[in-house]
Amino acid sequence: MSDTQTLIENRPPSVAHLFLERVAATPDAEAYRYPVPAAAGEGPDEWRSLSWAEASERVFAIAAGLVDLGLAPEDRVALASATRVEWILADLGILCAGAATTTVYPQTNAEESAFILADSGSRVLIADNAEQLAKAREQRANLPELKHVVVFDAEGVAPAADDPEGWVLTLADLEARGAAYLEKNPGAVKERIEAIRSDDLATIIYTSGTTGRPKGVRLPQDNWSYMAKAIAATGLLTADDVQYLWLPLAHVFGKVLTSGQIELGHVTAVDGRVDKIIENLPVVQPTYMAAVPRIFEKVYNGVAAKARAGGGAKYKIFQWAAEVAREYAKTSQDNFRRTGVASVPFGLGAKHTVADKLVYSKLREAFGGRLRAAVSGSAALAPEIGYFFAGAGVHILEGYGLTETSAASFVNPGEAYRTGTVGKPLPGTEVRIADDGEILLRSPGVMEGYHGQPEKTAEVLESDGWFHTGDIGELSPDGYLRITDRKKDLIKTSGGKYIAPAEVEGQFKAVCPYVSNILVHGADRNFCTALIALDEPSIMGWAKENGLDGKSYAEVVAAPATVALIEGYVQQLNDGLQRWQTVKKFKLLPRDLDVEHGELTPSLKLKRPVVEREYKGLIEEMYAGSREA
Repeated sequence: MSDTQTLIENRPPSVAHLFLERVAATPDAEAYRYPVPAAAGEGPDEWRSLSWAEASERVFAIAAGLVDLGLAPEDRVALASATRVEWILADLGILCAGAATTTVYPQTNAEESAFILADSGSRVLIADNAEQLAKAREQRANLPELKHVVVFDAEGVAPAADDPEGWVLTLADLEARGAAYLEKNPGAVKERIEAIRSDDLATIIYTSGTTGRPKGVRLPQDNWSYMAKAIAATGLLTADDVQYLWLPLAHVFGKVLTSGQIELGHVTAVDGRVDKIIENLPVVQPTYMAAVPRIFEKVYNGVAAKARAGGGAKYKIFQWAAEVAREYAKTSQDNFRRTGVASVPFGLGAKHTVADKLVYSKLREAFGGRLRAAVSGSAALAPEIGYFFAGAGVHILEGYGLTETSAASFVNPGEAYRTGTVGKPLPGTEVRIADDGEILLRSPGVMEGYHGQPEKTAEVLESDGWFHTGDIGELSPDGYLRITDRKKDLIKTSGGKYIAPAEVEGQFKAVCPYVSNILVHGADRNFCTALIALDEPSIMGWAKENGLDGKSYAEVVAAPATVALIEGYVQQLNDGLQRWQTVKKFKLLPRDLDVEHGELTPSLKLKRPVVEREYKGLIEEMYAGSREA
């Protein structure tokens, strides 16, 4: 048996056990870094730290506080909060009490939040602030099992006249209660941890349904213990890394990062404020960061827009450097695959050196200057954008997984990464491609099933453990996986041709620096069309220079000059496509797609049915007068 197999197969039953081991091994090492926001106009945020021992003191107090509230093993505790250090401490407290976390996005409305709390049978809600408390109050009549609400931020939080006694507590109240409980029962939390079995429920994460109600994915304790060991076994991270964690922790991608960190013991800087990413990166100086493709697309668009604003000469230099980066990345990756050495011809290397001084070095500094690798997941990254960053020295390792597989099933292996693929399976994960191209997975990370929905579980999970992902993909002879599309998102034109819309959409994002979101439509039609939403900062910068200064975003996207601009990029896209894939007509949307309107999931994935339903009129307009109309 290899060292890797031993590491994974001899895993403890839960992350709570791993947490105890980590605290015992490195009690004084820095575990978490978190910002304390400065008052308005009073300078930058102050960053503070928690050692593993300090974190464990708070985690044990939270766990004991929950036990004192009457929480039994496997009872559910809902966690509705933005990404912050308290989220991680609360989640660990829940797990160390032997209970199970139900994650809720803070953006979720009151009605859907209540559905998740009721469906999961959550007995306690741990919430971000007064806003989340108000949602629970509004729906309290529909939540008979909810006995307590614990709030992180005490500001604006007070018991209401009709609240049951003790219904609302602050996190400080819960920790004080737990500390008092531990004085009388010092071994209570360790006893709870020792009693945890690997098949006990640890987490229920509700998938963002594109239609109908979301399904609760039941992930046992062993899933997270396996993930922690498998991430460590990839060798991508070490105890010396500094991770910048901003992803939503309610999402499985964010959540899995907390397990890997406990196993490895590296520092994690936690701040979920997306508008602070650019400001935080030079302060945190991470060596490692995970993100979704939209973040890299925004950085790419921002760099391109800044170069354009610097004048024609500066923009030409950027365009040249971008092409050099792509050529350099493709060549070095191809050579590495063939020879094991990431070499490039002398002339290309010389051009790359010049471009590095002019463009790439500034880009790396914007990421904090120490970024060794970034992992991208949740959706496909356009290969041309991936190659640009690779050539610029920002190595984006695409990975792949689903909520139902505890997030991480594949990741690109360090130096041997291949842009356009999601890499190789994690140690302990098996993969096969079905006859229709669907990716099937089997591993200790696969879910137990959908909460209370055995029929839905049976549709995707076979009795021998193989999980049907619903994604279409191809495996290279040496085990690299390329995702081509969602099985249900493949579209077939009326001419009988199959098209993967995500592939076309990704290519457009690589050629058009102004795009934010794009949806390609063409199922049962005789040609493809597209709905395109533009990135507001980029297009407004262009508008200012092109006679549209002072206009609103909606006015800018409706202007003939803007339509002509985007038409040029659509033509550029079409030049690289097969005839049946080409986008014959497009419409610019009056606003960007967003989470608030339900068009994107909280991890910024497109909800196709929602967008197609909302903009049905625009779609029909594009087909009006065609032979199929």
